Amino acid sequence: ETYHKYIKEEIALDNNGEVKTDVKAFDVDLAKELKKDVEKQRFPLYVADVEGKKFYVIPLRGAGLWDAIWGYVSLEDDINTVKVAVFDHKGETTGLGGEITKAWFQERFADEKIFDSSGNLVGVSVVKGYGGGNNKDDNAVDAISGATITGDGVSDMISERLQRYLPYFKKQTDIKVAT
Repeated sequence: ETYHKYIKEEIALDNNGEVKTDVKAFDVDLAKELKKDVEKQRFPLYVADVEGKKFYVIPLRGAGLWDAIWGYVSLEDDINTVKVAVFDHKGETTGLGGEITKAWFQERFADEKIFDSSGNLVGVSVVKGYGGGNNKDDNAVDAISGATITGDGVSDMISERLQRYLPYFKKQTDIKVAT
């Protein structure tokens, strides 16, 4: 019920940003897609409406220290600002990499920018020894102590997956995307 309240559109994209009608976004299994050549992958995208404001929800999947990590990142309609990021894992170490599931870690991503000051997509990096405080324009958040490889996996997962959606966003006439 909540899903249908907020999600107004489900889109499956190909590597060129074209909408595919042969598969529904909700049926795309990212674990299986990542095993394919990128040219054959499908990329699910969900468009949400929350109190009249549009958000783009992008599913993520990558590799942590021990096994798969995954999650979602929600972008505001400027396609630059992270509204929410959530993560989960299959086998990261409790108290270390497993902390990616905790609200205190995920909240660090809110309002971060995914493009750098030159307009290049860089995602949001999890940085060991980060000293940027609450700077939301530096594309970085503080890492989890003792979870460097998991943090690197989160960084890689975000930047790699977001890169796949750029062709679609650049084709949309109602969206201004940095290049």
